[in-house]
Amino acid sequence: MKQSNTTKPDTMNTKISDMLRHGRALALGVVSLVFLALPAYTVEIRLASPLPHNSDWGLILDRIAAEWYQVTNGEVVLNISHQRPGTEDQYLQWLRQNRFQAAVFTSQAFYSIASEIMALSVPFFIRNNDEFDAVLQEVRPLLDAKIEEKGFKALAWVKGGWVMIFSRSPVFTPDDLRRLKVGTNPGDKKLNDAFKALGFQVVGSSLADIPTFLISGRIDAFYQSPIAVQASSLYREARNLSSIRLAPFMGGVLMNRQGWASIPERYREQLHDIVRKAGREFEDSFQRREAEAVEVMRRDGVTYNEVTPQMEQLWLNDISSRIPGLLDRNVFNKEMYLKVQEILERYRRTH
Repeated sequence: MKQSNTTKPDTMNTKISDMLRHGRALALGVVSLVFLALPAYTVEIRLASPLPHNSDWGLILDRIAAEWYQVTNGEVVLNISHQRPGTEDQYLQWLRQNRFQAAVFTSQAFYSIASEIMALSVPFFIRNNDEFDAVLQEVRPLLDAKIEEKGFKALAWVKGGWVMIFSRSPVFTPDDLRRLKVGTNPGDKKLNDAFKALGFQVVGSSLADIPTFLISGRIDAFYQSPIAVQASSLYREARNLSSIRLAPFMGGVLMNRQGWASIPERYREQLHDIVRKAGREFEDSFQRREAEAVEVMRRDGVTYNEVTPQMEQLWLNDISSRIPGLLDRNVFNKEMYLKVQEILERYRRTH
């Protein structure tokens, strides 16, 4: 009798069961691997930045986000809102409301959180970047503590460059500037008070107001970062730039208390280091951009008025004689001012 080559039903069912069982095990294994690759949970930190996405600074922020993701295996995700419209006061409000957990700020926001920081911007007090570094090295822990008392974490302090004087007529000495109406940021009340106490004519004028105020004669001069002036072409109506550096200014990255607490403790120091390292890159970029901005404006017809050492001494003598009055009026925090003064005197004796 011819043997049938048809598989028996029981044998066929057994093979099918084995295939399903092996397939199910394989599928479960794949799913397990996927879940093992995913973080247990994800912390999202939203950061607001006024800086353009395609700028050097925007690219540095993007790299911070990539490095945070890498070192935490995706457990901490930094989402950056580049060129976010809004004032610094609004940025601070968003952090307080926890709409954003971090943001990039300039000196103005730092001052409003901890007024002690204002002592670093006393006109003609700190004279160069080396002195600024020496001061920051010693006072940064104190400033960090002041910031934390107000519910924020300073992830990075960044030297943003120097405020300089732009004017319609040349400015070499304090008396040259006193003859002019100086446009100042209406929001910088403390600094405006300082300038008034130093005998200068102050006119509140936002960055957007400066061109029309210069044309109309409401102001004759203003002080600002050369980077901002060159980028916004403000120098076209004020074609004199004094070489004297008025004061340094800072920026940095602040995080609110909720955002910092949400980051797993095992990652905090490493993430903090990433931002501090990026802050040093910001500083290098600011210094290059400031020098480039001055050169571009000079090529475009701005007169760079070189202040001689004798003229510089006039500024130093004039301002230092008026500082006690500013401290008495509490324009600058006296304790922090005296701390910075002691650091500077010690530094100048050895350099």
